[in-house]
Amino acid sequence: MITRYIHHVKVELPAATEGAAEARGRLADKFPRAALRRMTHLGMLVGATLDGVVLSPEAAVVYATTYAETRALEDFLTSFPTASPLLFQTSIHPGGIQQVLVGRQQSIARLWPIASNRNLLRQALTTAWLETAPQIVIVGGEERGTWMLEGAMAAAHSFAFSVVMKSAAEGAIAQITFAPEPREAATEVTTEQFALALAERKPISVEGPSGSWQLEWL
Repeated sequence: MITRYIHHVKVELPAATEGAAEARGRLADKFPRAALRRMTHLGMLVGATLDGVVLSPEAAVVYATTYAETRALEDFLTSFPTASPLLFQTSIHPGGIQQVLVGRQQSIARLWPIASNRNLLRQALTTAWLETAPQIVIVGGEERGTWMLEGAMAAAHSFAFSVVMKSAAEGAIAQITFAPEPREAATEVTTEQFALALAERKPISVEGPSGSWQLEWL
């Protein structure tokens, strides 16, 4: 078994009515003013979960999302036929975690972006467990869609989470242990379900063909 110890957890579960404009007002003190204007809703949520976290230049970050900046793209397309230059810039902005790292001028050793609509959490955990960095961060999230949701091309809820892990147990608030016991018939755990478990400080099990991960709070 391989255990990694969690030293930071934060989850953003904004109100269903919150969009990018409302998030800018709520989270304005967490970002440089110049960067905030062009950040997406997901970028702000991700940044808020990493507020106060010092990332090492040797850190590795695993970024997990299915739809990424869908709402930003929706807003730009809705501005037609008079396309908004600002919404265009926002829609082509780097992904949520990149917005945070660029705004901080933060260098890290490795960034592993994973986009998938199947077994996303399991893929993110597998990537994290193959990492050898002294500080490993799993970040995930979505921004709620509107009309693209009807075509199953967007998330139903906005959320974000970050988990900072190290090999050292001292000072840890939780731990995740991986056991190589394959479970072919395992039920998929979504990133949103994982975020809810983190927010409520509940244990959770993620199982799959390569083995199972058990989250326990200390």
